[in-house]
Parts: sequence; structure tokens; C-alpha cells
Amino acid sequence: MRPVHIALAVLVTAVWGVNFVVIELGLGHFPPLLFSALRFLVAALPAVFFVGRPKVAWKWVIGVGLALGVAKFGLLFIGMDRGMPAGLSSLVLQIQAVFTAVLAAVLLRERPGRVRIAGMTVALGGIVLAAVDEGASGPVLAFVLVIASAACWGVSNVLTRKASPPDALNFMVWVSTVPVLPLLALSLVFEGPEADLAALRALDWGGVGAIVYVAWGATVFGFGVWGFLLRRYPASAVAPFSLLVPVFGMSSAALLLDESVSPLRWGAAVLLVGGVALTSLSRSAPAVAPVAPVDPVEAVTPVEPVEPMAAGASPVLAKPLRET
Repeated sequence: MRPVHIALAVLVTAVWGVNFVVIELGLGHFPPLLFSALRFLVAALPAVFFVGRPKVAWKWVIGVGLALGVAKFGLLFIGMDRGMPAGLSSLVLQIQAVFTAVLAAVLLRERPGRVRIAGMTVALGGIVLAAVDEGASGPVLAFVLVIASAACWGVSNVLTRKASPPDALNFMVWVSTVPVLPLLALSLVFEGPEADLAALRALDWGGVGAIVYVAWGATVFGFGVWGFLLRRYPASAVAPFSLLVPVFGMSSAALLLDESVSPLRWGAAVLLVGGVALTSLSRSAPAVAPVAPVDPVEAVTPVEPVEPMAAGASPVLAKPLRET
């Protein structure tokens, strides 16, 4: 990669890492579901009028929008609102790589190789260590909600792999239109119109800044640049930079939010990032051929392995792209 593109990749991962700190700050201004809805509303408008029509079928846009926007980010924001630290959230979300690999094996018939299985085992060890640390010092329910968020992220990765969007930014902008109304409806039901109206009436520059950062910085800028890099270079060259996200997330949380990082949490970080590296960068074995004779015309062509996404990143990262 050219030095300028390496710098861009590092910049994007820094933006995504700091994004967890901004989410933490934004949750001080808005209820979590309302904050998530506003994030996608601002990400979609006015960009949706400039990116052209969706370049994949609507079923994929809607499916990813619900899995990623409503389920993944809804659970993440609620988990962080319930007490999950920003730095730890940026780390724990990396377990989405394991969920993606498992779902790809089940749904896409991608058989993980030994290295990938070893990576998933190491990453799960990191999650167990992080759970022990968080269980001793923080709310367990919030931890579980973020794990569930990572699982939903794995679902969106597999859906995106099936969709194979040719334009990362176009896809993400249209995906951002889907969660707005469902999240607003859920916010009205579970958070109440009084809380939503109170947050909107008290809107200040801090709240506006949080929305703008997570919408335009982490979403539009981050996904646009990452998609540009994936179009110029193989996914195997770009994907490793995503491992910097929890590094920036934990560091910025320690510096800006004064979050402490225990030795146990550092150990969890080493295991989780190392395991995700093995899971992400190894190749899957070819799909197992059916035992019974199959008509060659009806035989299913094995699919390429799913590349897991960076924490805070677009589902487009799940699709390995070739050089053009």
C-alpha cells in the first residue's frame, strides 16, 4: 500500500476507535434508541440524494439495515447506556469475527480451517477473561448485551456477503435509511415520548457534535474511505488495520474518560485481538462436496470466505474485494 493510503487506513481506525468514546458522551444527551435513530437519520440525509439508487436488491438493504442498524447498534447503545465501558465495548465487539465465521460455516457452507478454528478458540478465551474482569467490576447484563450486539453484527456480515454490494458508501447510506423509523418506534415504546422530547428540547452543541461525529465521521467518512481502500487493494492488505480499532478505543477511553484498564483486561485484549487476527486473516477450507451424486448443472459453487468487520465499521467489510 502507498504511504498515504496506509495513513488513511490508520486514520479511519482511529476515527472508529474514538467513536466509542463519542457514543459514551452522546448517551449523556439522548436515550440510547433515540440516539441510534438520530445517528442513522443524519448519516442517511442528505447523502441518500447524492449516492444514486441502491446497487443491490432491496431485500439485502432492508435485511442488513435491520440486523446492523436496529439490532446491532440498538443493543450496543443500550449496553453502553447500562454501564458497559467504551473501551471494553470496542474490544468485546471484535468477537463478531467468531460469530461471522460460525454463521458462514452454517449458512454459506464455508468450512473453517485449523488456523481459523484456533483463532476462534483464542478469541473466545479473551472474551471469557474479559467477562471475568467485567463481572467483578461492572454490570453483567450490559456485557451480555454487547456480546449479543456482536452476534447481530455477524448476521449482517453474512447478509452483506450474500448481497455483494459493488459500492460500499452507496450501500451503507441506503442501509442507514432502514433503521430510522424502527428505532424511533422502539424508542417511543420503551424510552417514552417524554424522555425523547426532553432530550430534543435540551439539545446543545455537545449533543449535536456527538450525532455529527458518529453519523458523518464514523459512518460516511469512515465507510467511504474504507470502501475506497478495499477497491484499490486486496482485503487481506486492508483488513489487518481493523485490529487497531480496539487499540484506539481503549486508549482514547483511558485518556478522555479516565477509564482504567486492569491487567486482566489487557490480557483479554491480547487474546481477543490475537484470536481475531488468526480468524480474520486465515482462509477457509473449500466447502465439503456432497456425498450423493449431484447434477453438475445444479451443483453449488463454493463461496469465498467472509472477512469479518472492524469494530464500528460497515458490513461491507465482510466482503473480500479483489484489486481492480
